[in-house]
Formats: sequence, C-alpha cells, structure tokens
Amino acid sequence: MVETIQVIGAGRVGAALSARLGERGVELREGDAELVLLCVPDTAIADVARSLEPGPWVAHVSGATALSALDPHERRFGLHPLQTFTRSRGPEQLDGAWAAVTAETDEARELGFELARLLGLNPFELADEARPLYHAGAAIASNYLVTLHRVASELFRAAGAPPEALTPLMRRTIDNGFELTGPIERGDWETVEAHRRAIRATRPDLEPLYDVLAEATAR
Repeated sequence: MVETIQVIGAGRVGAALSARLGERGVELREGDAELVLLCVPDTAIADVARSLEPGPWVAHVSGATALSALDPHERRFGLHPLQTFTRSRGPEQLDGAWAAVTAETDEARELGFELARLLGLNPFELADEARPLYHAGAAIASNYLVTLHRVASELFRAAGAPPEALTPLMRRTIDNGFELTGPIERGDWETVEAHRRAIRATRPDLEPLYDVLAEATAR
C-alpha cells in the first residue's frame, strides 16, 4: 500500500477521502506523492492528468469516465465510491459503501482494492467499457430517488398531506429489501386509474411520469 497520497480536488468527495486517509495515517502531500488521486469534475480529469509529470500512480474517482482520460499515465486505475456525499458529513459517509475498481494490470487492481478497503469501502471489479452502464444504474438509484421524493412531496402538498411523512415509508421500503407492495402488486388496476385521474386533474404534467413508472413496475 502506498504511504503518501496527493488528493487533487476539495469537493464533497475529495474532502471525505482526504479526511479518511488522514484518519488512517496516510501522509497527504501537495506533491511528490506515490499516488495522485483526482477528485475533480469529470470534464477536468483529462486536463489535470496531462498536467502531471509521469511517475506516480494516478487514479480518478469518477463513475463513468474511462481510464483513457488518465493518459499519458500508464500506472493508473479508477476507484468510484458508490455513495452520495454531502458537505455536512465527514468520512463516515464512506463506511460500508461499495467501490467500483477499474484497472488494466494486476498491480493496479491490487492497489485499487487496497485503497478501497483503507477508505472503508467494499471493492468490486468493473470493466472499463461497462462504466457508463454501471453509472447509469447508480444515477437511477440515487439521483432519481431525489426526483421521485420531490414529485411525491408535490402530490402530498396538493392533497394536504405532510411531505415529511414520506421519509419513513421510503426508508422502510429499503429496509424491506425493496419488496413491492401496493395496487400494482395486487393487480388493483382500478386504483391505478384513480391515481391517473387525480394526477391529471391536479398536476397533468406529472401523468406521463406516473405512466412510465407504472408500466415499468407492472413488468
């Protein structure tokens, strides 16, 4: 395992990783480190990588970006923490999450797995060409959950119900292993149609979204 790391980028992910590395006794340097960890926006990875002198290991934490963005560096890998981060929390956000490691050599793969475990992550190997599909799945699970909560909250407000009541429901759905319940699971299509009519009368702009989700759920 490397003993010195330079973290470039102090955003939500970079701050959490730096804090965890400091907790684990890794020396954080501004230069001359064994590993340079790029925690910058996806669009900046290639430019930052090209600005670095070849020699140390170079890795990025992007979920969708190919390893070719790290050219011309040959000692490289990708490590994507499969987690959503906020500045209001610290390195504990990493605990128990998974991490996708993409590597081209056994040495790079071993280093990526070691770094993931050091950070408190559970590593798994991911092919470079599969990264966009993998990241799409991650975005659906995390980003679109935010969208669904906001849409459901708007319907609750329109109905005069408290949106905060949705949070325990959503958490229990996760705790129950995403076991499907409700009218579609029961085959209660009259209730589904009642949903459509109510949405059409109150928020017609949301009816297409409801239809798409209902169709996917029914399948």
